Amino acid sequence: MHPRVLIVGTVPYNTKSTSRAFDAYFHYWEKENIAQIFSNTKKPCKGHCETLFQITDHRVLQRWMGKKVDTGVIYHYDELDTEWKDNDLELGNAKAEAAYKFGGKHTPLTHLLRGILWRKRFWCTEKLNNWLDDFKPECVFLAFSDDYFIPQIAMYVAKRYNVPIISCIGDDYYFNVEKTLNPIYHLYKSTYKKLIDKVLAWPGSAIYISDKIRDKYNSEFGLDGETVYLTSTVQRKPFSVINKDCPVITYFGNIGMGRNNSLNDIGYALGKINPEYMLEVYSNEKDEQVYSVFKDNKNVKYMGSVPYTQVQKRMAESDITVIVEGFEEKDINLSRYSLSTKAADALASGASILTYGSLESGIIEYMQSTDAAMVCTDKAKLVDSITQLISNQEIQKKYYEQAIVMTREHHNLQASCKTSENVVAKAIQHMK
Repeated sequence: MHPRVLIVGTVPYNTKSTSRAFDAYFHYWEKENIAQIFSNTKKPCKGHCETLFQITDHRVLQRWMGKKVDTGVIYHYDELDTEWKDNDLELGNAKAEAAYKFGGKHTPLTHLLRGILWRKRFWCTEKLNNWLDDFKPECVFLAFSDDYFIPQIAMYVAKRYNVPIISCIGDDYYFNVEKTLNPIYHLYKSTYKKLIDKVLAWPGSAIYISDKIRDKYNSEFGLDGETVYLTSTVQRKPFSVINKDCPVITYFGNIGMGRNNSLNDIGYALGKINPEYMLEVYSNEKDEQVYSVFKDNKNVKYMGSVPYTQVQKRMAESDITVIVEGFEEKDINLSRYSLSTKAADALASGASILTYGSLESGIIEYMQSTDAAMVCTDKAKLVDSITQLISNQEIQKKYYEQAIVMTREHHNLQASCKTSENVVAKAIQHMK
């Protein structure tokens, strides 16, 4: 049996959403030994947690306004649906939805306002404490966030039960500092860093998404955390050469942080190679300003959001799957250490991989190191890179075989879970 781990993070843990990254850590864990506190407004679906505790902006705001509502809602595995419905939100009116969208904007002002909103007396309730006492966590697993309340809740639980915190660090929220004179930004950043200093000074360890971010944080904070590469449930298709006449070229994921502009570059490059070539872009992005960059590009088709099961299906049908990052300094600063599930999915898929973006971005640097993808870091060379990938069968075969090697070495579910188990066990042992 594994120790009882409480995940504190924004999104409820299941295998068909953005939180499926947790599968690399807890795939073999018993459900009764994993619970989660989360803040997303959606009702969770069946995942790997036996029980979950939801606290949302909307309910905390209602308490602020004097309404007698429970800020926490408890869910149990047997009561949940098997699929996560996109429209299954707690928001029942336009004002509440507008408030939630405002809170979802990751700006210094919204972070500060949410920090004021999430007063401890509103979320630290008898109901939460009874739920925690029933579970009796032996370790807190903190999915790093750029808000205050997620780390604050993790610290509260760790102190209450005198248990370690395992910080799961995939994005550089701490060291990434913008060059700005905005006093609100500097107020947010200084107070956030003080909070994280306390979290990382608490006994425990860390799990990192890549060696690059591991070395940075271990060195700065004197941690002994380990890299655990993300894994994928995408099934590898047999090797096949790219269909030159009508290749299926796809992108799945976030299109913010300049990725939309990089995808646009690829679309225009495809048009120069063959006016019939098309890049399909699948994303949950709802902001028209972000996806409207594609409207004049005849070689990019914005497909919107699809369930992860459809992502897997379309990826299996793809000749080329795309990984991109932005080129502007502000985008590079945000993606410098990032290594999302896109890398694991692409390497596992069997499709040829086109990677485009700044080499300073974590995932671009990583994909170049794998030698399993066509990597382009210069817009002027994009047409040549795509042409070479589509026309050279030897390169396609080489990348396919190398992707198998990298999946086995880095994105191995058993190895990733074993490393995670060791990190948790070691942290618990050190607290005794």
